[in-house]
Amino acid sequence: MSTTTHTGLGSGTSAGADGRPILELRGVSKRFGDFYANKDVNFDLRAGEVHCLCGENGAGKSTMMNMLYGLLEPTEGGIFIDGQPARITGPRHAIDLGIGMVHQHFMLIPVFTVAENIVLADEPKQGMMLDMKAGEQRVRELSDRYGLKVDPTSLVQDITVGQQQRAEILKALYRKARILILDEPTAVLTPQEIEELLNVIRQLRDEGMSIIMISHKLREVLSIADRVSVLRRGEMVGTVDAAGQTEDSLARMMVGRDVLLRVDKTEAIPERPVLQLRNLWVKDDRELDAVRGATFEVHAGEIVALAGIDGNGQSELVDAIAGLRHSEQGEVVLDGEVITNLTPHDISDAGLGHIPEDRHRRGIVLDFDLRENSILHDWDKPDIVRFGIIDTAASAERAELLCTMYDVRSGAGIISRSGALSGGNQQKLVIAREIQRDPKLLIAAQPTRGVDIGAIEFIHQRLVEERDAGTAVLLVSLEMQEVLSLADRIIVIFEGQIVAEFEGGRVDEQTLGKAMIGSGGPA
Repeated sequence: MSTTTHTGLGSGTSAGADGRPILELRGVSKRFGDFYANKDVNFDLRAGEVHCLCGENGAGKSTMMNMLYGLLEPTEGGIFIDGQPARITGPRHAIDLGIGMVHQHFMLIPVFTVAENIVLADEPKQGMMLDMKAGEQRVRELSDRYGLKVDPTSLVQDITVGQQQRAEILKALYRKARILILDEPTAVLTPQEIEELLNVIRQLRDEGMSIIMISHKLREVLSIADRVSVLRRGEMVGTVDAAGQTEDSLARMMVGRDVLLRVDKTEAIPERPVLQLRNLWVKDDRELDAVRGATFEVHAGEIVALAGIDGNGQSELVDAIAGLRHSEQGEVVLDGEVITNLTPHDISDAGLGHIPEDRHRRGIVLDFDLRENSILHDWDKPDIVRFGIIDTAASAERAELLCTMYDVRSGAGIISRSGALSGGNQQKLVIAREIQRDPKLLIAAQPTRGVDIGAIEFIHQRLVEERDAGTAVLLVSLEMQEVLSLADRIIVIFEGQIVAEFEGGRVDEQTLGKAMIGSGGPA
């Protein structure tokens, strides 16, 4: 399919964009065996613009960017920089051509400092000796200039996710990138960090940098983009000026149909209490109290959202319920059974389904295939294991069912390595596995992080269907719109304490936001 250029209302370009392409893909295809990840793609990036690239999970966005960064080589077609053909042989070559890339999953060494990560392979020297003081000073200068606040001397393992991302951007700036590729840059950020990042992107654009940003968040796309290109199943659907577009129009381009951007649900009919927390105290990794006396219930047939600014005890609370972290005091009761400090396997067998916030750390094994990941909970269940050996046919049948029901897309089917899937397809695999186990309580922690608009619609519908089938759903989300749209009740956590509770549909963003920063609300 050839690229069709639509013209929106207004130019949609920044003052710095002069209309000339600094980078082009002409008829680019990437094939893996008989599977086309990209097919006959045409794309261009102008000097001094933000060009957003959208598409469903598995549409080929990351494959396309990996070709630009030299991690993959096109099967057909060509890449042009400043009008000249460029065969990009690897990331080092891409960097030499002025291309920097910030991957969705950061490429930083945890035990190195921020400055050591940034200058790695391009270290400043004084004579024959490494001059880290000069490197730290250069990082500080870049950090101050672009508002990318991060301490050059901090270890990466000790800083927040948002600061790690700033370090990745500084790494590209240190190497004098004039083209910056950002792959899902806001997927793991708090609302405040997102706004800070968008301001940084605007400043970089105003100083003449050309930026390609992959994103599923259409509101952010419309707030930052000059132009938007949409991929669908590896082919370019079109390129439009951002001015004059709406979330609905972009969603339609991405999915090929109208997408319901609001959650359509009836009023909840809560039944018996399924989850009961009684004066729960939990420590964090530093042995400080992260959850302090949490007490609340989640009933069958309702969605309760736990809302709060990131880092206020949500992760530790969920880990304690799931048996992944020791509770110091209090009780966790699941459908009448005390499960406090039982093993994760026993808690799972008691009726917990857990969609974890970090799918790579807790959701899937990246080196396992889809079949193996679909049965992670069931290594001792008689329908999967016979005579101590996994029944290959039974596990394959389950994986095929999950992939079909939840539209998990992979190039090689259920034998695909899970690490080769797009982030959104990995998430759908985790959600499919947890829901299909028919849990009494479903914890959905950041369930739509890093997934596309069509998948978000699908995931929201499935959570509502689970509620309507009588499951108790505990939603933990940093997306305020998701909380307001899905929740029947909203419980607010601040500094580890439950500080407010609201009825779903009867609280606005401003009131909820105030409660999340500890400024009061109905307790």
